[in-house]
Amino acid sequence: MKKIMLSILAVVAFGTANAQDIKFGVKAGANFSNFTGDVDSDGLTSFYIGGLVDFAVSEKFHVQPELLYSMEGAKDAEMSFVRIPIMAKYYVAEGFNLQAGPSIGFKVSADDGLDEVTKSMDFGLGFGAAYELPIGVFFDARYNLGLSDISDVNGFELKTTNFQVGLGYRF
Repeated sequence: MKKIMLSILAVVAFGTANAQDIKFGVKAGANFSNFTGDVDSDGLTSFYIGGLVDFAVSEKFHVQPELLYSMEGAKDAEMSFVRIPIMAKYYVAEGFNLQAGPSIGFKVSADDGLDEVTKSMDFGLGFGAAYELPIGVFFDARYNLGLSDISDVNGFELKTTNFQVGLGYRF
């Protein structure tokens, strides 16, 4: 865990030290989430909301740390996380970028019963794309793949999966 946190801090520090342009922003949207592993559940439609900082390392490459509140889980098994994704963004065309990066999530709450059998942290990877208008408005879509087993029950695997569609504003 220490290695993960140090890696995240190094990426942010590198982006800050070499940034040519820094922009702040807000974003929100819909979550389509579910669990994978040793569970058969129906997906949950919910929301996420948060803020971001965009560091332009070069014209085509940006680093974007985010702080998001995210409602996730499955029907009858809801959880909420504070997620910190750190996305590397590569601009393939004017206003259009592809994104990928790690995400760490801290459990804020969970339905009764679920809270007692799940760990307090989640780690995953996000992959997505966004289109930004010159006025600062952007539209994005991202798939978040949970890599860590959040089950606290021996012999039972539980991972998160999540697709997000949203919009935001960079100022």
